[in-house]
Amino acid sequence: MAAGTFSEIRGWAAMKPGMQAEPWSYTPRPLGSRDVEIKIEFSGICGSDIHLIRNDWGFSQYPQIAGHEIVGKVVAKGPGVKHFELGDTVGVGAIGAYTILGKYPDGVSSQGGFAEAVRVHEHFASKIPAAIDPAHAPPLMCAGVTVFAPMVKNGVKRGDRVGVVGIGGLGHLAIQFAAALGAEVVAISHSPSKREQCMELGVTQFVDTSNREEAEALRKSLDFLFVCSTAGAEKYNEFITWMACESQIVILGLPSEPLKVYPGELVFSGTSISGSQIGGLSMTRKTLEFAAKHNIRPMIERFPIAKINEAMEHVESGKVRYRAVLEL
Repeated sequence: MAAGTFSEIRGWAAMKPGMQAEPWSYTPRPLGSRDVEIKIEFSGICGSDIHLIRNDWGFSQYPQIAGHEIVGKVVAKGPGVKHFELGDTVGVGAIGAYTILGKYPDGVSSQGGFAEAVRVHEHFASKIPAAIDPAHAPPLMCAGVTVFAPMVKNGVKRGDRVGVVGIGGLGHLAIQFAAALGAEVVAISHSPSKREQCMELGVTQFVDTSNREEAEALRKSLDFLFVCSTAGAEKYNEFITWMACESQIVILGLPSEPLKVYPGELVFSGTSISGSQIGGLSMTRKTLEFAAKHNIRPMIERFPIAKINEAMEHVESGKVRYRAVLEL
């Protein structure tokens, strides 16, 4: 095994279920032959990090350093590393093996990116293009690929009418990716205050759902609808009425209850409903390349790591516009 730079890694960990992280350190596993050690510069806070530290899913382990939108520099590498050099700026996302909640062969639990460093196999790291400011890269490692992957998979193309429900951490990126693919983008929100911002991001139409006339005008007009909010299950019948023949609804934000969909609406319109979970490593790298080429950037609020609890509360309360990034 190769020697790493950090004999002890300091971070901010949840010690029990809740919304509180506190300073904590751990001894990292030995640096493997094909491992890279990354000195973390920026770490995004995703909604799933909050679910994790609260144990909303019932399988969290404590102490737990969350964080799976990691960007930093390679400061050490194993002798078998083929694709990275010391000083490279790289990112690690949610699909990095053992990023969070993993178990190494020796039984040690893995820890995430709310820390000064992390060690991963080089396969799970991606180079950050020089055109992307490292501070803006973390949300692309999760939110970015989450919205871009289903657009590629479903063949969103120039001239398609693409609706985006929920203009938040996912939605504001979905608008940019869809617009860059040449689609006519319709932003759909109950917050009319977001209209001007959405137009600046590239939408061709903004629909305020609290205005029934605007909502009714959507009927049978969309080729794709990306649901980026945790819209109530009862909303999906209305969503279906917005869809053109043989169209596609993609669920990216999870409703808390089973969908309540009238099957006839699907049959008569030919609309399909599907879900999408992040994207593979190849798609992550395509996302970064596409974002660099088309100047797609998340809107972020930056917080020093010492204010992690304030930052998490900001995310949980929906105040953040639109992704929170911790500065290490």
